[in-house]
Amino acid sequence: MVQLLGEFDCKLDAKGRMMVPSGLKKQLPNVDQEGLVVNRGFEKHLVIYPKKVWEDIVEELSKLNQFEKKTREFIRFFTRGATELTMDSAGRVNLPKSLLEYAGIDAEVVLACQFNKIELWSKSAYDNFMDSEPEDFANLAEEVMGNKRRVEDGE
Repeated sequence: MVQLLGEFDCKLDAKGRMMVPSGLKKQLPNVDQEGLVVNRGFEKHLVIYPKKVWEDIVEELSKLNQFEKKTREFIRFFTRGATELTMDSAGRVNLPKSLLEYAGIDAEVVLACQFNKIELWSKSAYDNFMDSEPEDFANLAEEVMGNKRRVEDGE
């Protein structure tokens, strides 16, 4: 399983191309051959997946009951705009204009790695989001993670 780490500040050129930072490329050794997929995030940002991770997600989506309206709607909205990315010889990826517009991204971006994916945010939106950290992060941690051990241990 891919475990990506780090937060990277990047800039897009006038054509919407972004240089993939060397520290991130090192964590994706086969990216030249396997490729990446970019998609809309749940908030106003984009998500970049290694192609294998995206294929696993699509496989899970294909198992859902497509006779249910909510399932069809979720799949449509989740996959809307998904685009394969390939790195050019200079190590850049060309991000689709429609996805950049959706996320309000113009030039300055932040790549924030989370497990097996990379969130791509407008720098200003990311800074605003991170500045809104909950007053008591410890309470949030307890709420989200507090019972995890007991559930896994069968208690």
